[in-house]
Amino acid sequence: MIITAAALLGISGGVAVGYGIQAERPPTPLSALSQPGLGYPAKALPADRVPAPLPVAQDRQVKTDGDLRKLLVDKPKGAKKSLADELGIGDGWATLPEYAQDFYKDPNYMFESLAGGDFRRVASASWRRGQYGDIQVQLIQFRSGDLLGASDHVADQVAYMDEEKGGAGNLGHAIKGSREGRYFLFPVEREAGYLPSYRARALAVRGDIAMDINIYDTVPISKKDIRTLAERQLERL
Repeated sequence: MIITAAALLGISGGVAVGYGIQAERPPTPLSALSQPGLGYPAKALPADRVPAPLPVAQDRQVKTDGDLRKLLVDKPKGAKKSLADELGIGDGWATLPEYAQDFYKDPNYMFESLAGGDFRRVASASWRRGQYGDIQVQLIQFRSGDLLGASDHVADQVAYMDEEKGGAGNLGHAIKGSREGRYFLFPVEREAGYLPSYRARALAVRGDIAMDINIYDTVPISKKDIRTLAERQLERL
């Protein structure tokens, strides 16, 4: 018992002496930082050295934060107005429910998917071609931030396009000027008593904007028709 108590006192005393010695020592300076200076100037640059702002032609944010409808591809000369334009009810905008409802078989899933990806707005244009043909162009914009809404949306659409059911049944073709962009020709659909149904689709992304173009007709649609329209639209973004 006596031996144990003595041992404890010895340990406690040693610790106390150690703290006392350390407290009397002068502080040891820390070693210099590996990065001696900050990554930005300590003082503001002189007015004559401040970089000029990007011109409007090179600043994408100026273009995409404005009226998105102005970035829609121009309708070709001689194009016939869509029914909505003829009735005067089309203003070039589409709401999220309208976009999800009009172009997808599962609108509830698409609504939730787009809303979860920070959907912002949709600008749309449509016109008729020939006797029964119809062309629809949509620019779906997402908010800029941590999420990649536009890229994810296009990737999700392209992912099922090679399927026979719901898709085009093929891998499509690359769109010039776009890494992810592709255009697709669907197999013709025939039903007794009806005219044949042809379709082509183009998908691409540029920044926070997803491009979705569809052509419907009762006569064959050429690769050039959908490809050139997609390229013209991408040039505007």
